[in-house]
Amino acid sequence: MDSPGQNTSLQRLQNVEKRIVRVLELAGGVMDELANPSGSRKDLVSAHCAEFMKLIKDIQMTLREEIKSACDYRPFEKCDYIARVSNEICCKKLEYVAAQLDGMKQTIDEYHNAI
Repeated sequence: MDSPGQNTSLQRLQNVEKRIVRVLELAGGVMDELANPSGSRKDLVSAHCAEFMKLIKDIQMTLREEIKSACDYRPFEKCDYIARVSNEICCKKLEYVAAQLDGMKQTIDEYHNAI
């Protein structure tokens, strides 16, 4: 299941997709208006262009935020796996050294008892 942050990000990207579709509709509407044989309505073209530019800026801003958020995402940042494995390896090494020291001590004790 997605986390709330991922869900929100997905929703923002879906909204960007809808805005992109709207931008294309606006561009098509302006092209249709400019191709009109009886002349284009300047107020309609101006309104479409203004909305087009606003949506483009919104899309850019949202995509920048999402890219920045994706770059900041570090799934293993709080993972302690490496530290735990390193500690376990160190414990095994210490156990081995302790066993070797015990063996050396036993050998020394046997030597002293033999003298």
